[in-house]
Amino acid sequence: MVKKTGRKLTYDYIVVGTGPAGAVIAKTLSDSKSASVLVLEAGENEDQDRPITDSTFAPELEERFFPQYFWQGEGVPQKGVDDRSFEWTTGRLSGGGSSINGEQYVRPTSAVFEEWEALLGPLWSPEQAIRGFKWLEKYNGATDDPSVHGYKGRVDIRQAPANPTSMAHKLVAAIESATGFGEILDYNDPATPLGPFTRWQLYQQPDGRRESSSTAFLSADIAGPDGRGLNGRKLRVFYKSTALRVLFENKRAIGVEFLREGKCLRAFARKKVILSAGINSAQLLMLSGIGPSRELRTAGIPVIFHNPNVGKRLRNHTLNFAVFSTNPDDSPLPRQDPSALYTGGAFLPDPSPGANPNRRGVQLVGIGGEDHTLTIAILYLRPKSRGSIRLQSDDPLQIVLADEGFLDNPEDLEAVKRIYRVYIKNIASELAAIDPSYTLISPSPDVIDNDSELESFIKDNFDHNHHQQGSLRMAPLRRGGVVDSRGRVHGVRDLIVADDSIIPFTVDGNTSAPAFLIGWTIAQQLRTRGRRLRRASGPAGFEE
Repeated sequence: MVKKTGRKLTYDYIVVGTGPAGAVIAKTLSDSKSASVLVLEAGENEDQDRPITDSTFAPELEERFFPQYFWQGEGVPQKGVDDRSFEWTTGRLSGGGSSINGEQYVRPTSAVFEEWEALLGPLWSPEQAIRGFKWLEKYNGATDDPSVHGYKGRVDIRQAPANPTSMAHKLVAAIESATGFGEILDYNDPATPLGPFTRWQLYQQPDGRRESSSTAFLSADIAGPDGRGLNGRKLRVFYKSTALRVLFENKRAIGVEFLREGKCLRAFARKKVILSAGINSAQLLMLSGIGPSRELRTAGIPVIFHNPNVGKRLRNHTLNFAVFSTNPDDSPLPRQDPSALYTGGAFLPDPSPGANPNRRGVQLVGIGGEDHTLTIAILYLRPKSRGSIRLQSDDPLQIVLADEGFLDNPEDLEAVKRIYRVYIKNIASELAAIDPSYTLISPSPDVIDNDSELESFIKDNFDHNHHQQGSLRMAPLRRGGVVDSRGRVHGVRDLIVADDSIIPFTVDGNTSAPAFLIGWTIAQQLRTRGRRLRRASGPAGFEE
């Protein structure tokens, strides 16, 4: 039975979620030592658990540890892939998705931020993005242009492995010959966004341990094991605290109602409430009365602001695979560096007719197996399909109806088929020419050449990743927006969303890096405004 308590908690800021954006914002706002910040995290701090710290667990975390570290949920059946359904989940622990992901550090390219800037203004320009990434990074790797990386930030980035294996070199050589794109050293250098490479950039400390938003921004120098800020920092992290809804007074966000260890509590914010709950942010907005009015009323939720854009335009990259046999003498990873995780990769343009040949459209990831196989994970980065997130009721503990719309737009299926025909088939041919031990097993060349069989293969072997984005689009209201360029929710005051749900145009790679950047950008805006207010009214108080 849920117990209610009358205890009043008051802070300047309340942040929901400790993922990349939320942790950056919490640390940045509490740096002043004058602003008080409460952070709500549904999970616990698992930073010392071996499956989290040991990067070699990353590829199998979800398979082996789903109950311990993940939200429990499943999306609706997907019509585009024969009514198969996939998990609807992310990390339910300190660090959120950054504590359970595949550790790939991939910045969106300048082409993406040019789109953002055209819609939202210079705050999201390519130049501003590089500035933010440099502030965030502590880069440990090689590059042709040291000026595009940061070396004093809090997020350790390791380029690995230092000495790639023969398998990685063979794969990269085959991709070069098959596509005409030369090998690149640093795919996060804006000057070299396309091409194959032997070394991934990973969220890892120099010794190979996982780096997350929790280890980087809520570390032992920021907050103690009890979640209390250290060295005068007015920060408090409540673990095992699940946000239920935002509280409003005259359309101003004044606090959050949440469950903490069986008790229903309310915390109040003098200045701002900031949602950084990732895939759960859309549900929180709708439970709070912001969304399509008809759906909210049907669910029994009083409408604070009607916005039909909430929960719409959900996007995710597609994920498929190709499997090769290998030379038994070739190791996928250096034996002394299993934390390197991946055996080369590439970023390539969309092979569809008329697609921009200078823009990323495909991500290939080499994954070596212990059974003498090499799997290439294939991500199509520019899908046209769109999904949605809808409430079932006013019960905050009931899972949403998450429809990711995979392959709903037939052009996406055609694009994935072309990737197999143009890239995978030719890579297989070049790889076999380099070393005949390397043979394409799945799908076979015959399947690739047969349109209906290839289509069935793609649907049967379609998989799911954690690249959800865009359900609370950052844009003007008239252009499908839910928040403005600074993350402020349209139609209400003092409520901000800062996470991947506000991405306005699909990013061309993994989604953790843009989440960190969104947190940094919005934190700078809040901190600048906070300084102006403090000069006008003096330091804020701290109550608990």
